[in-house]
Amino acid sequence: MTMRKVWLGLVALVFLTAGCGQRQCDEENLAIFKYNESAGILTLDPIYAKDLPHIWACNQVFTSLVAFDDKMNLVPMVAKSWDISEDGLMYTFHLRNDVQFHEDTCFTLKSEVPEPVEGPTFQHQTRCVTAQDFVYSFNRVVDKQLNSPGLWIFSSVKHDDDQYAFTALDDTTFQIELSKSFPPFLGILSMTYASVVPHEAVEYYGDDFRSHPVGTGPFKFQYWKENVKLVFRKNPNYFERDEAGERLPYIDAVSISFLIDKQVAFLEFIKGKFDFMSGIDARYKDELLTYDGNLRKKYEDKIELITEPYLNTEYFSFFIDPDDPLGPDRARALRQAVNLCIDREKMLRYLRNGIGEPGTGGMIPVGLPGHSNTIGYGYDLKRAQRLVAENHLEGYLLQLSTVADYADIGKFVQSQVEQIGLQCKMEVMPPATMRSMRSNGSLPFFRSSWVADYPDAENYLSLFTTLNFCPAGPNYTHYSNPAYDQLYEKALLCNDLQERARYYTEMDSLMMQDAPVVVLFYDEVLRFVNKRVTDLGSNPTNLLDLRRVRIEE
Repeated sequence: MTMRKVWLGLVALVFLTAGCGQRQCDEENLAIFKYNESAGILTLDPIYAKDLPHIWACNQVFTSLVAFDDKMNLVPMVAKSWDISEDGLMYTFHLRNDVQFHEDTCFTLKSEVPEPVEGPTFQHQTRCVTAQDFVYSFNRVVDKQLNSPGLWIFSSVKHDDDQYAFTALDDTTFQIELSKSFPPFLGILSMTYASVVPHEAVEYYGDDFRSHPVGTGPFKFQYWKENVKLVFRKNPNYFERDEAGERLPYIDAVSISFLIDKQVAFLEFIKGKFDFMSGIDARYKDELLTYDGNLRKKYEDKIELITEPYLNTEYFSFFIDPDDPLGPDRARALRQAVNLCIDREKMLRYLRNGIGEPGTGGMIPVGLPGHSNTIGYGYDLKRAQRLVAENHLEGYLLQLSTVADYADIGKFVQSQVEQIGLQCKMEVMPPATMRSMRSNGSLPFFRSSWVADYPDAENYLSLFTTLNFCPAGPNYTHYSNPAYDQLYEKALLCNDLQERARYYTEMDSLMMQDAPVVVLFYDEVLRFVNKRVTDLGSNPTNLLDLRRVRIEE
């Protein structure tokens, strides 16, 4: 066994001993925010935080240059300010000089053999973040050997082979050069992938960095028994303060459990063992919610329901085959008729207990600049029937592919299209099979959804550009329109948000006239919160932000 592993064992023992000795005290005197993560967590390294369970956990430990607040305004974090060149290619960030990494063993060691640990009072060292830390952290993301799923966030950064244009001009000035203008880039830097990490921790812990993260966030790592419990403790050196000058965060700890059975986790939440539950499983939505989406009265004294538009558009896609025997005009009429015959309000009321907004706009969801509820399709049965009759589409067979979780919505759509004289055959398949088949164009009509990776409508509209045809890109419909592509390129050169939003609306409207998709609904963030918790809030990206949460006993 190496001396480094011996040292790790000693430190782990210190933490465990201190944690176990205080367990009763923790429960009685500390403000601990508790929630369950049934999906599990595999790593706490931010360059692998590709989904909400990992993003939520990493968001407690790490920060980056910028962030979005609950109103989706971009705000400073480690960067106190920034400049963007007129051509949109050069981003210069001016960093705070008071942001410290978590106190940790990796900063304490002076040699391979450390000084002996003398009980749980042992103090670790730390240091402040510099621009070079961002160079190091971002180079980890683009290091192909590390295989980060976040590599794409720097695809617009100027690079030559593996050398990317990340530059530390001095300790507090960090610069990024793009190869072409990409206005959403600043918002992309708020993603967890772009968190700052210290090279000392990555080098010291090696592969174990995944289970011993060191960051600059409001909470620091304390304990993780995988598949059982993960604990973060308040970072006493966190750099943010509230309006009264009090250092954030307010609570003492975050405790994450990993109960796989959602029904068991739900019952534990109802009993008050967990403080928070995001979303709702179909098995107990009727237990908690009325058909109108309101919390049932018997829970009003225990639970607060928080709802917010979620940057997630749920839709069905058509694969546009240039060799379709219907021809382009009749095929477009078919797609329009399917859009018009679906009563989205009825679907949401009876299948989702009112959760979500009817998809009567385009692809851009409620809450993003560019959204318009006038460019999509409302429920117009007579017009749909007329389109079918005028284009001699009676009896046409639609082959709908979906997954088990959306079979009820598939059946609803199936019944809706049959009332305008079409036939519809539905096939339920495993998600992996669907992903494979839609990538090679084997599915003519299939279930889709898109959750924003970053809060800019470009994230949705890029799905319909010709250059993004699958399998190389995410344009699974193979929709292609030169006018649409030209507007997309114009939008990428526009740094004015309001003007860019006008381009976005025009693009969305143009695409919806051709109807390559049937927008069903815009999802909502649904949060059930124990009444002892205050100021949790919500946001359209469903990010779990615990900096300002308070817990009242």
